[in-house]
Amino acid sequence: MSSASATSVAVPPRSDTSRTPSMMPLLAPAVGVLLIWSIVPLVMTVWFSFKNYNLMDPTVSGWAGIDNYSYLITDPDFWVSLLNTLVLVGSVLVITVVGGTLLAVLFDQNFPGQGVARLLAIAPFFVMPTVAALIWKNLMMHPIYGVLGSVARGLGMTPIDWFADYPMVSVIIIVSWEWLPFALLILLTAVQSLDREQLEAARMDGAGAFAQFFYITLPHLRRAISVVVMIETIFLLTIFAEIFVTTAGGPGNATTNLAFLIYARALLQFDVGGASAGGIVAILLANIVAFFLVRSVARNLEV
Repeated sequence: MSSASATSVAVPPRSDTSRTPSMMPLLAPAVGVLLIWSIVPLVMTVWFSFKNYNLMDPTVSGWAGIDNYSYLITDPDFWVSLLNTLVLVGSVLVITVVGGTLLAVLFDQNFPGQGVARLLAIAPFFVMPTVAALIWKNLMMHPIYGVLGSVARGLGMTPIDWFADYPMVSVIIIVSWEWLPFALLILLTAVQSLDREQLEAARMDGAGAFAQFFYITLPHLRRAISVVVMIETIFLLTIFAEIFVTTAGGPGNATTNLAFLIYARALLQFDVGGASAGGIVAILLANIVAFFLVRSVARNLEV
């Protein structure tokens, strides 16, 4: 009896993992292309940063060691470009986050022509950086032919030569005009996800518009603002076209950021070794900033 019952017990089937097809052969080509695409340029940049390599003088060759890095660190232009990069990134972030938040709250309201207004506010984000820089340089900020110059003359004022008198402010205005629609898109989506019943309850309790904004809307936008700051910072660290088209890093080095300094070293001074060292420093700085930004965003998402 016991033997019969023992034989009648069903044994669960064993999963044969050895027969499960592996996905590695299918993933290997894509992973290989991504590794080659990212690792090879990085390795070559690191290699050239330790070499004496000048495009115009083939006799300049050999192992440089850390000379390229030491020259870069002791070069006053490097610290000026680093300060300009921080000023540019910080100013654009403040303008886009504050302006994007206010515009998001505004466009969340119902008013005639709301759809057209949203379209016009978002449109600058789809303009290429080079085109945007040309528009502002020739059609807006030109002291003779520009719109701002015409307005100043109409008011009896002397037109401002923006790129000569206020070069960094001009670049900040152009870049902010480009990135404000991006912040608006993200923050408007976050505002529209706000619980309307919560706002209605606050309104019934006597909370005014400013109280609702600072105690309900703004805390709700904290995560979205963190995402905007992280994404914009990564891209703003590499701003180049706007500077190249409008000021070419000048006057002097007033608008030379880290990206333009690397370009000038490589293609104007033909110093590939020094430019590669600057590129490695820029990569390190960008990764340090990205590390703290990602941690900040992850902390806000956990709340």
